[in-house]
Amino acid sequence: MQRILIIATDGFEQSELMEPKRLLEEAGAEVTVASLKPGNIRGWDQKDWGESVLVDCVIGDVSVEDYDALLLPGGQMNPDILRTEHEVIEIVREFDATGKPIAAICHAPWLLAEADLIEGRTVTGWPSIRTDLANAGAAVVDEEVVVDGNFITSRKPGDIPAFTGALMAALNMESLEERA
Repeated sequence: MQRILIIATDGFEQSELMEPKRLLEEAGAEVTVASLKPGNIRGWDQKDWGESVLVDCVIGDVSVEDYDALLLPGGQMNPDILRTEHEVIEIVREFDATGKPIAAICHAPWLLAEADLIEGRTVTGWPSIRTDLANAGAAVVDEEVVVDGNFITSRKPGDIPAFTGALMAALNMESLEERA
């Protein structure tokens, strides 16, 4: 069974956490949500607060060796808060150092830039962060999903099926449809 870590905090884009989590769990993965504090974190659903998600563990308790991949949902608030947290950036760097897949959607590639990992890599992201990604040294493209080594990046909620599919492919997982 594949074990996937999702790092998020209040203001995560509702669909970008909930839908990949559901698809991965349906395919048999164990998904853990880690955050800055215990309890629940609230999603942002288009123009207002959305559903809450239970936090399984706090960032300080995360051990990278316990997971096969890292998933970073977007939303504007979530990655903007997380990129200022040293422990979060260190976890992102550790995942990269091990070569494990890191999937970042929407504004979440900000975390890859903050960790100084995207120079010379090809990535995509939400239109408003593309200049930031380019300034950090990435080749930025406007595609549904981009796979460059262990990085999987996507632009927006509409890309979730391709985004999650690329992560599942990187982990040699089959979706429910493929198993049927």
